[in-house]
Amino acid sequence: MIFTTKAEYGVRLMVRLGQLPGDEPVSLKSVAETERLPLAYLERIVALLRRADLVTSTRGAHGGYRLARPASEIRMDEVILALEGAVAPMSCFVDDREGEKDRVLCSHLEDHGTGCGTKLLWTRVQGGVFRALQQTTLAELVGFQAPGHQAPEPVLALRPPAAAV
Repeated sequence: MIFTTKAEYGVRLMVRLGQLPGDEPVSLKSVAETERLPLAYLERIVALLRRADLVTSTRGAHGGYRLARPASEIRMDEVILALEGAVAPMSCFVDDREGEKDRVLCSHLEDHGTGCGTKLLWTRVQGGVFRALQQTTLAELVGFQAPGHQAPEPVLALRPPAAAV
């Protein structure tokens, strides 16, 4: 499962907002420069985050953006759903019927979802990714960025194990 740059940049924006001390808003231009991200794209991303009540904005000369609530209360599933919509490992899992755009569902309607031999696998993958997002708070990501923090060991190897001889 690969998330788009919208999710990557949106999470980076949220982490940056979570790192800022106090309740002072920060300009999107400042975040774009600090994070080396395109300002026009960040403007579209922050609109999605505002719509999801994850960030608030203040107009004026000293305006900008800030988190809508403490970083410890913001789960990453909220952020990713606001930016990406449904989290699905395969396109057949997205229920794109009108009014159902955020649901994830096997769309093999003709066999009622029972004939797909890979459904169990993709359901588990989707569930695992979503659980990881639900269990990760923005505060954890902010803390991970702190100087001196040790990176965790990868959970799984990125390469298949060597064949037994």
